[in-house]
Amino acid sequence: MPDPAATKVPVAVFVSGKGTNMAALLYASRQPDCPYEICLVAANDPAAEALVLAEAEGVPTYALSHKGMSRGDHDSAMEAAARDAGAEYIVLAGYMRILTPAFVKRWEGRMLNIHPSLLPKYPGLDTHARAIAAGDNHGGATVHLVTEDLDAGEALGHVEVAIWPSDTPEKLANRVRVAEHQLYPRVLADYIRRMQERA
Repeated sequence: MPDPAATKVPVAVFVSGKGTNMAALLYASRQPDCPYEICLVAANDPAAEALVLAEAEGVPTYALSHKGMSRGDHDSAMEAAARDAGAEYIVLAGYMRILTPAFVKRWEGRMLNIHPSLLPKYPGLDTHARAIAAGDNHGGATVHLVTEDLDAGEALGHVEVAIWPSDTPEKLANRVRVAEHQLYPRVLADYIRRMQERA
């Protein structure tokens, strides 16, 4: 009987900071029924805490500061690291860089991101403050495919988080982050399974 781990799809995760979503993806990947494995954690900030966590867990890492580099050159280096690691998908987890259209095009349908709002509501920044200011009953998070248009790709899944009367953007963000950690691994796994079935 074949080893299930041998058939797991390799995924590179791009990060910029603490990497809490990366950690959620990593630990979920170690469940026997998960269809993916993390083959690389790559960061545009060599001081990112996510790299320390990945290294402690035995996951290969790559770090390259974007400072002083053109966007295209930095994207090319990050992409090369992902390809060298054997990645078939790239997952953005708190990666605070706008990717070049050429890079996005090459990974069309194979690059996912998570956004802290119920897209198409509130693309971009300050999502929690905007949801509270609008009087919404719920905030939340959306996992979507990455396209050239910011936060505009096909939504693959979302989760709603109630907004409390006393909420501040920070309080809401903390609860949404917990929900993100449940949503992202499940949606990524479901999407990869779906793509494998189509292949």
